[in-house]
Amino acid sequence: MVAWLSSARHPRLALVALAFIAFVGLGMPDGLLGVGWPSLRADFALPLDALGGLLAAGVAGYTTSSFFTGTLLARFGVGRMLALSCLLTGVALLGYTLVPLWWMVVALGVVAGLGAGAIDAGLNTYVAAHFGARLMQWLHASWGVGITSGPLLMTAGLALWQSWRVGYWTVGVFQLVLAVGFFLTLSLWEQPAPVPGGKKRLTDYQTPLGLALRQPAVWVSVALFVLYVGAETALGVWAYTLLTEARGVEPALAGVVTGSYWLMFTIGRVAAGVVAVRTGPDRLVRGGLIGALGGSALLLWNLAPIVNVLAIGLIGLAIAPIFPALMSGTAARVGDQFAAHTIGMQMAATGVGMALIPAGIGVLADRLSLELIPLGLLVVYAVLFGCYLLAMRLAASDQ
Repeated sequence: MVAWLSSARHPRLALVALAFIAFVGLGMPDGLLGVGWPSLRADFALPLDALGGLLAAGVAGYTTSSFFTGTLLARFGVGRMLALSCLLTGVALLGYTLVPLWWMVVALGVVAGLGAGAIDAGLNTYVAAHFGARLMQWLHASWGVGITSGPLLMTAGLALWQSWRVGYWTVGVFQLVLAVGFFLTLSLWEQPAPVPGGKKRLTDYQTPLGLALRQPAVWVSVALFVLYVGAETALGVWAYTLLTEARGVEPALAGVVTGSYWLMFTIGRVAAGVVAVRTGPDRLVRGGLIGALGGSALLLWNLAPIVNVLAIGLIGLAIAPIFPALMSGTAARVGDQFAAHTIGMQMAATGVGMALIPAGIGVLADRLSLELIPLGLLVVYAVLFGCYLLAMRLAASDQ
């Protein structure tokens, strides 16, 4: 198998396949936490908002490795960086199940974040530089496959073995297997895909980082990722708690519903990949945000249990193409010369959004009411839509 992947006949196919597998592995840990959190916090005797500590630890590692992706790629190359990142993530996830104290879990969260940030930013930069919008959508659909399986694995572990640890054991071992796979295929990542027409890749520009940091369009583009990833993660993390503790849904059904959020999310990204070239990133983003606002309003309405299920599925389907479309449209928003730096900053920003927005919503829900969760989503998506319109106006003014 390794010999086939390394052969000259299939270099592009092999690179795409390995990137997709890596994103499946990247998504799996993210899907575990929402379903596992009530059991995990019961084991460690934690308050509801203690989740913020683990999310903050993860974002510290994630943001650090994402921001220095360029340096890591130059030193290790893509293949080694992927292998080392999977190794770090696998060790951290297995460590969650072995340590006796909560502060140790939080410390391991930094390690998991370091691994996840490097693989996420590295592959996004690589795909943006070497492949098109369609493969970017399908790459992130692979992440959707991983994060869809996470709630189902955790639900199965809780139902069959009454333990949240089973889900983390399974995903930790998968990450270690991925690390071995990438170590065995290092040579593939030294064979870059050709660029049609001899155009520069985004990674070919030598624009100083300081110059990129002085561009308003760059910072607005970064803000888009803080808001989007924060909203996406918030529903994934808090849907199970909202359904079970505020709306009386049975735990097993709530786990399936949480999984359906990520399932619809994955289906949406596969479908978006089919139409991405014809539709274009801008229409995908605008349509997705309109759907997200409608789904959040429906979830806030809380008309009936089946409506809640439909609302969560609708949000997952609507937001599916937004992240990869925003990533593919980076150069159009900020210019080719600033795109590589902006992509790294955007990936670092996702870690900030992933920690701050779900944690902030959790604090408000703990202090006031769990019903603030859908209201918080509605507000964040509305602000995101406004920022996106501003980003496009800045892009138009620079042309």
